[in-house]
Amino acid sequence: FAAARSRASTSIWRLMAESNPPGLPLSGQIGRFLDSLRRESVSEDTLRAYASDLRQFAAYAAAQGRQAAFDLLTLRGWLGELHRRRLSAVSLRRKLAALRSFCRFLVREGELEINTARLLATPKAPQKLPRVMAAEQVNNLIDGAARRDERPQLARDVAMLEVFYGCGLRASELVGLNLDDVDLSARWLLARGKGRKERQAPIPSKAAQALERYLVVRKALVGEKAVFVNWRGVRITDRSVRKIIKHYAKLVLGDSAVHPHSLRHAYATHLLSDGADLRSIQELLGHVRLSTTQRYTKVSLEDLMRVYDRSHPKA
Repeated sequence: FAAARSRASTSIWRLMAESNPPGLPLSGQIGRFLDSLRRESVSEDTLRAYASDLRQFAAYAAAQGRQAAFDLLTLRGWLGELHRRRLSAVSLRRKLAALRSFCRFLVREGELEINTARLLATPKAPQKLPRVMAAEQVNNLIDGAARRDERPQLARDVAMLEVFYGCGLRASELVGLNLDDVDLSARWLLARGKGRKERQAPIPSKAAQALERYLVVRKALVGEKAVFVNWRGVRITDRSVRKIIKHYAKLVLGDSAVHPHSLRHAYATHLLSDGADLRSIQELLGHVRLSTTQRYTKVSLEDLMRVYDRSHPKA
C-alpha cells in the first residue's frame, strides 16, 4: 500500500513538473480562453484584466526558457517576481485567480493534465473599508455638476450622477442600461449585474427627473437602444463614465479620487445610516453574499465613533 501511494505521489509530481499545453502556443491558448469568457458574458473590465495578467505570465514563462510553462517552479517563480515588484495583495490575488481560471479551462479542454495553479497559496488581503463620502458631499457634487453650463452633455452627466447615487448601480450596470430597462412611470429600472444576474432597482424622484430631462434632449437614434450614449450617439463605455465622474469630482470637490463605485458605497452607507436593514440593502445592491454587504456596518460604526469622539465629554 505504501509503495502504491509512493508511486501515485511520484506520478502526480511528474505530471506537475511536465505540465505544458501540447497544442497551440501559449498566446493562442490565452486567446481561446478569453473567447470562452466572452461567450459567458463576462464583463469587459474582467476580460481586460485577465488578458493583461495572462500575457504578463506568458512573457515571464517565455523569458525563463523552460519547456514547461505550468510546472510548479515556474508558477512560484512568477509569484516571486510579482512580490519583488511590490504588487499589493489584492493585485496578486487577482492575477492568481486569472491563472487558476486559465488552467481550469486548459484542463477542461484536455490541454493540461492537472491544474497546478491550485497548489499556490493565496495571499491574504487586508480588510480595507471603502472610503465613503458624506451625504452633504454627494449633494454638493451633483448640485455643483448641474451648474456647469459649459459642459456639452450636461443633462446626460447629471442623470448619470443621480442614477449612480439614487440607484446604487455599478459602472457596468449603468453602461448596460437599455431604454426598455427603464420604466419612469413606475419608477423602476432593470440592472444586469455580475454573473448575468438581473435585479430591479427603484428610481428615486430626483434621478427620475434627471432621466426625464436627459431623454428629452437625447437624440432619436435609430437602432441604438442604450440609455447613455456618447457624442457619436453610441453606447458610452465604462472608461468614459469613470473619466466623467472623476472630472466633476475634481472640478466641484477638488477630489480626483472619487469614482462611480464611490457613489455606490455612499448609497449603501447612507441607507444603512438612515435605518434600512441589511437584507434590503443586499437586494438593492445585488450582492450574492450578505457578508459583502456587512462591511457597510463597519463603515457606519466608524462614523458613529468619530461623532462620539468629537462630541462626548468623556471620549
